[in-house]
Amino acid sequence: MPTVLDIEQALLLLELEAPFDKRDVQLARRRQAKVWHPDLAPPGRQLAHERHLKAINEAADELERIAETSRGGRVSANAVKVSAAAARKAREEEGRRAYEAEQRRQAADADRREHDPFAARTPDHSVVHRYARCVSYPEWGVGEVAGIYFTGGGDDIQQWARVRFQIGVRTVPAGSLQFVDFSKPDPGSERMQRFLTAGQHALAEGNFELAARRFIYARDADSTNPAVLRLLTLAFWQAGDLAAAGRAVRDWARLEPTRPAPHRFASRIYEEMGAIDLAEEAAVRTARRAPQDADAWERLGRLRLRLLDRDGARSALEQARAIGPSAEGLLDLALACHLGGDLGAEVTACEQATLIDPGSPVAWSRYAHALARTDRVSDAIAAAERALRLDRKDAEIAELLQRLRDTRPRVLPAA
Repeated sequence: MPTVLDIEQALLLLELEAPFDKRDVQLARRRQAKVWHPDLAPPGRQLAHERHLKAINEAADELERIAETSRGGRVSANAVKVSAAAARKAREEEGRRAYEAEQRRQAADADRREHDPFAARTPDHSVVHRYARCVSYPEWGVGEVAGIYFTGGGDDIQQWARVRFQIGVRTVPAGSLQFVDFSKPDPGSERMQRFLTAGQHALAEGNFELAARRFIYARDADSTNPAVLRLLTLAFWQAGDLAAAGRAVRDWARLEPTRPAPHRFASRIYEEMGAIDLAEEAAVRTARRAPQDADAWERLGRLRLRLLDRDGARSALEQARAIGPSAEGLLDLALACHLGGDLGAEVTACEQATLIDPGSPVAWSRYAHALARTDRVSDAIAAAERALRLDRKDAEIAELLQRLRDTRPRVLPAA
C-alpha cells in the first residue's frame, strides 16, 4: 500500500470524520484492526490484509501526531480542508513535473532516433579531422566528429558523419562538412559567405525565421555588406517581424544612401506598420533618387492621398503621368482632382485611364460618374453602358445608368 500523503486520505482509511482528537483515532484504529487483521483474512488474502493494516497503522500514527500538536488536542474540519488542498496542489505539481520530464525524455528519444541512427553502430571509417561544421546548417557551430558511416551499395553508396554539436548529435552527409583548423583564425568574409548562402537556402525553402537568424550571423561577421542587409530586411519582412525589418532597412539605407531600393523597402514596411507619415517621407526619398520612376511618384501620390494632402498628391501623380501613365495612377489623379474640386481635370484623367486600359470596368465606371456631374449626359450614358457590359454585377453603375436615362432630355424626331 502506498504511503499516506495527506490527512484526507488518512481519514478515509480509518473511516473517520473531522473534527477528531487522539482518542477518536485510537478507537478508529481498533475498529479497523478487527476488520483487517491478517488472522481474520480469508484463505490466500492474508498478505493483502497485512498490507492494508500496515497502511492503517501508518495513517493512525500520523493522525495521532497531528492531534497531539494541534491546539486543544483537537483537529478541526477546516484544518483538514486546508491540509487536503495543500496536499492536492503538491501532488498536482509533482505530477506536472513528472509529465514534463517524461515529455522531455520522449522528445530526446525521438530526436535521437531521427538524428542519430548510428548510435549503436561501430564507425566504418576512422576520423582524421576531429572538428567540423555543417555547411548546410552553420548556426550549429563547430561539432566533434564521432565517426563516418556508409549506407547503400554499388553505385548508390552514401557517406554519413555522426557529429556532436551543442544542440545534440546530428547525422549529416559527410560531403556537407567543413573541417576546422583551430590553428588558423576564421576569416570574417568566409563566415559571412557561409551564413549568407545558408540564409538564401532558407529563403528559397520559405523558412523566413531561420533565414533571418542566419542573416543576423552574416551581418555580425560583416556589417558593411549591402546584400546581407537587403536579404535580412526581406527575411524579417516576410516573417512578419516589422519592427526588426524597419531597423534592418534603416541600416541598409545608411549603408547605401544614394540608392532608391532601401527607401522603397522602407516605405512599404512603414505603410504595413501603419506609420503613413514615415512611409510618405521614405517615398519622397525614393522619388528624389529615382526621378524617372513613374511607380515611385504614383506611390508617393497615393500615400499623400491617405494623409489628405490633395495638392501634394496631385503634383506627384501628374509627375507620374508625365513620365509613364498607368490606369491606376490616372484614377488616383482623378480622385485628387475630385477632392480639389477640379471637375474638368477629373474627367480628363478618367478618360485617359479608359484609353490606356479599355477593358477596365473600374475606369469606365469612374469615367461615367465624372461625366454624370457635367452636362454631357449622352457621353455619361455611353460610358455607363460600357462599364455595365464589362461588369454586369455592378449595381451602382446600373443605378447610375437608370438615373441618367430618366433625366436625359427628350428630343423631337426629325421631320
